[in-house]
Amino acid sequence: MRLRSLTLVAASGAALLAAGVLPAHASDPDPVDPSGAPPASVQEGTVSAADLLAKVTSCSQISNGKYRTDEEASATVPVCGKNGAVFWKADMDIDCDGQRTANCNEDRDPWYQDDTAFHQSDGRPLKAESLPYVVVPSSSTVWNYTGAGIKGGGVVAVVYDGKVEYAVVGDTGPTAIIGEASYATAKALGIDPDPATGGVDSGVTYILFKNSKVSPIESHSAAVSLGDQLARQFLRDN
Repeated sequence: MRLRSLTLVAASGAALLAAGVLPAHASDPDPVDPSGAPPASVQEGTVSAADLLAKVTSCSQISNGKYRTDEEASATVPVCGKNGAVFWKADMDIDCDGQRTANCNEDRDPWYQDDTAFHQSDGRPLKAESLPYVVVPSSSTVWNYTGAGIKGGGVVAVVYDGKVEYAVVGDTGPTAIIGEASYATAKALGIDPDPATGGVDSGVTYILFKNSKVSPIESHSAAVSLGDQLARQFLRDN
């Protein structure tokens, strides 16, 4: 995970506008799809976005402090506790780390790293372009994710714009920043997945189910199956 600099992004945008050139995603909402068509709506599993959001309207803060959503932002995001889960509401920056692919590499991502905190069953890094995963802040005095029952491969329900996408905990990031997910997660939710200029500033809810683990971590179908079970249990228990 990289530390996104708002200044860098703004400067890049200004340079493009000064040159009379729009970023690629302005005219092509889905850089992978040559037709330019936006991604289809997502509803994975049987639990609706509205039902999940109804259970996270208030926050019982379990973190010792709050997180920033970007390097230059104020710390405003707490980690909240519920029965069987933790959650936060933040932005979504795009993580393209792990295996090199057509859209996740040094040329496309200024912050690219060729590894992830957690690995596939064959020992290789995860593949951000095709695997929906979420980044959690590295353990610190603010919050220790392992102490809260969150582990690599754990299931996450990511909710945005009326859609639900199941992902896994796939990478760790800075100790003071929160709100990041893989290229594949963003694309599935209809968020611009461009690692340099994409993402969304707010409106994303991340619900992480405690003591869960997808095996193998790279199986998205396994994440959806387990996630649907845990989401239904979450509704019953809260």
